[in-house]
Amino acid sequence: MRAVIQRVKAAKVTVLDELVSSIGPGLCVLVGIKASDTVTDVEYLVRKILALRLFEEESKRWQKSVKDLNLELLCVSQFTLYHRLKGNKPDFSAAMKGEEAQQLYNHFLDRLGQSYDSSKIKDGKFGAYMQVHIENDGPVTINLESPDQKQPDEGVDK
Repeated sequence: MRAVIQRVKAAKVTVLDELVSSIGPGLCVLVGIKASDTVTDVEYLVRKILALRLFEEESKRWQKSVKDLNLELLCVSQFTLYHRLKGNKPDFSAAMKGEEAQQLYNHFLDRLGQSYDSSKIKDGKFGAYMQVHIENDGPVTINLESPDQKQPDEGVDK
């Protein structure tokens, strides 16, 4: 499971020019789910996303998490995070398919809400053609991936 996490001043998702969700300061999280991902991957990402210290405190960088500051998260399912190139054309066969991916993504959103504050968790519209408007703060962008469960965890901080 993969996440691209951006610290934002504001973010919103629209579909056909209609607002789906919006947040003020917090994190915008683009979430990719690969075919072999499980609830173990969800647990890892939820824990790491909520604990990442991407915010300042008293002019000291990297001191506070989104949870520490009671900020919002906007999550957007993005299967294109699991691509490989065949020549110049992207192939998304590594991404989990449709209904199964939606179930795991919904579990991810539920676990975020259970581990934090469900009123602070917003998301886009699964499977829709969305416009994601991000006002990146910094800019700060972090890539996060759950460890491969089939191999030893080399260099992965849990």
